[in-house]
Amino acid sequence: MPAIDISRYQKKKQARPVKQNTDVLSFLNKDISFGNGQIADKKKEAFYLELSTLLLSGIDLRSALDLILVDQEEKKDKSLFEGIRKQVLSGLALSEALKNTGKFSDYEFYSIKIGEETGQLGLVLTDIAKYYKSKIQQRRKIISAVSYPVIVLCTSVAAVLFMIKFVVPMFADVFLRFGGKLPWITALIISISGWFDRYFLLIVLVFLLLFALYFFKRKSLWFRKNAAAVLLRIPVVGELIKKIYLARFANTMRLLVSTDTPLLKSIALVRQMINYFPIENSLAAVELEILNGASLHKSLSHFPFYPAKMIQLVKVGEEVNRMDYFFEKIATQYTEEVEYKTNTLSSLLEPLIIIFLGLVVGVILIAMYLPMFQMSNNF
Repeated sequence: MPAIDISRYQKKKQARPVKQNTDVLSFLNKDISFGNGQIADKKKEAFYLELSTLLLSGIDLRSALDLILVDQEEKKDKSLFEGIRKQVLSGLALSEALKNTGKFSDYEFYSIKIGEETGQLGLVLTDIAKYYKSKIQQRRKIISAVSYPVIVLCTSVAAVLFMIKFVVPMFADVFLRFGGKLPWITALIISISGWFDRYFLLIVLVFLLLFALYFFKRKSLWFRKNAAAVLLRIPVVGELIKKIYLARFANTMRLLVSTDTPLLKSIALVRQMINYFPIENSLAAVELEILNGASLHKSLSHFPFYPAKMIQLVKVGEEVNRMDYFFEKIATQYTEEVEYKTNTLSSLLEPLIIIFLGLVVGVILIAMYLPMFQMSNNF
C-alpha cells in the first residue's frame, strides 16, 4: 500500500480552533484517573476505536499510528503515542510497545497479543473499544442517576447544620434573657445545638481522620476486605454494588474468552483488573481449583457472592462451549438491572430528601417560634 500523506491532516489540525468547554455536565462526565499510572478509559476507548477502524479499512499499522499521533492535542498524550510509534517502527509488536509504556493493563497486552498472533488485531481492538465504551457508559449513567440526589442531600445537611450552629443559638440567647420554662421540643433543639457547638471541632477532626484513613489505607488488604463487607450489607446499595461488579466480571470474561485466551489466564487477568476484594479473593481460589481439574461453574458455586442463576448460565456455557455468549448475556442482564435500579433509586430519593429537609427545618422553626407564641399569649 502506498504511504499516506500526513501533511493534509496536519493542516486541518492547525486550522481547527480549540473549543473551551464550560459545560458543567461535561465536567461531571469527564473521565478521571486517580494516580493508577494508566491513561483514562475515555482516551483508551478513542485510541482503540480509531486504530481498529483504520486497520480494518486496510491501512497498515505504522500509517495508522501516524494518523493517531496527528490527532493528539495534549503534550503528554502526543509524547506517549510518539513513543509507541517509535517502538513499533523499530520492529517491536504493538502489544509489547503498549506494555513497555506502563500505561496499559495486562488484560490489554494479552488480548492484543492474541489478536496479533491470530491475525485478528482489528477485531480484537474493536472488542476492547466496546468494552471501555460500555464501562464508561455504565459509570456515567450511575453518576447521572445519583448526582442530583447527592447534591440535594448535601445541601439539606448543610442547611440543617447551619441552622443548628448559627440560627438556634441566636434564639437561645433571646429565650435566656426572658427566662421561663421552655417547651420540651425547644429545649431539645437548644441542647442539640449546644452539644454540636461544643464538639464542632472534634466532629470536624473525626471526619478529617476518617478521610485520611481512607486515602492512605484504601489499598490495604484489611481495609478493602472490611469496606466491601460493610457495603454489601447495606440494603439496596449492597445489592447494587454487587451487580455492578458482577457485570464487569462477566463483560471482562466475555472479551477474554472471545479472544481465545486460556481460561486460567483469563481468570488471572480478571483478578488483576477488577479491583474489588470479593472477586479478587474468590478468583484466587477458583484458579487453584481449576488447576486441580474442577470446572469454572463448580468453583464459583463455593462462593455466595456469585448468584445461583449466574452459575447455571456459566455451566450451560461450558457444556455447549459458548462461554463468551453466556457471559455477554450475564453482563447485559446485570447492566440493565443496575441502570433500572439506579434510576428508580434516584426517583425515590429526590422527593424523600426534600420531604426530610422540609420536616427537619419545619421542626426547628416551630421549636424556635413556639416560646414566642407562648410569651405573646401571656401579655
